[in-house]
Amino acid sequence: MLNDITIGQFFPGNSPVHRCDPRVKLVIEIAMIVTLFLAKGLVSYGLLALYLFAVIKISDIPAKMVVRGLKPVLFIIIFTAVLNIFYTPADHYLWEWKFLHISAAGLWVAFFMVVRIMLLIAGTTMLTYTTSPIELTDGLESLLGPLKRFHFPVHELSMMMSIALRFIPTLIEETEKIISAQKARGADFDSGNLLQRIRAMIPILVPLFISAFRRADELATAMECRLYRGDVGRTRMKQLRVSTVDYQAIAFSGVLFAAVIILGRGFGL
Repeated sequence: MLNDITIGQFFPGNSPVHRCDPRVKLVIEIAMIVTLFLAKGLVSYGLLALYLFAVIKISDIPAKMVVRGLKPVLFIIIFTAVLNIFYTPADHYLWEWKFLHISAAGLWVAFFMVVRIMLLIAGTTMLTYTTSPIELTDGLESLLGPLKRFHFPVHELSMMMSIALRFIPTLIEETEKIISAQKARGADFDSGNLLQRIRAMIPILVPLFISAFRRADELATAMECRLYRGDVGRTRMKQLRVSTVDYQAIAFSGVLFAAVIILGRGFGL
């Protein structure tokens, strides 16, 4: 299961999606999330699915990697589907038993909720797959730049988010090493009741927290040795510039999202 957690991973490439300005990708991602919650019918979700499929194809990221990123949240997807299937009120039910009931409306709502979650997670993973942590930091800091007038710590917030994303794969790898080491010492994480399994996780969590704090201390020391002083006097080797690819992405995404909202809100499609 840990191998399936792909959030925070970056796959270098030279595709048009990789070359897009990180600020543009962040804005498009936010617009896509808003559009997902405004979509209503099969046509709307179908257009968004085709849009995401086209992005995956253009980025040269294997589709199986995107599907792999859905596995860790499979329980949440199934749980959401079950809740909507059995607890959506309706005038007519296809099946009833005590407090459980299934209706056609519940099935439709469950289907759309599952599709919405899958598209949301797939779109978010594509953002991290095609954008390096440094680019994400610079893009987020640039977008939140106006908040600096109100003395909001924009740079520090962007840096913390970037570091958190960057170290997710590292912590996952560290967890796998600790699990393998504990199993080699005879630890059993698969048998017993729920309480026993929780207790069995303690030999994993303690060294993992120690390792995480050690890495944080080493990172802080390295940043101080390189005279890191936050946003004061900071310069960048690569300046963010909006190119033709970015304008094309904005135009295409804007037209498609507008069409989805109109079809969903205006025609219920």
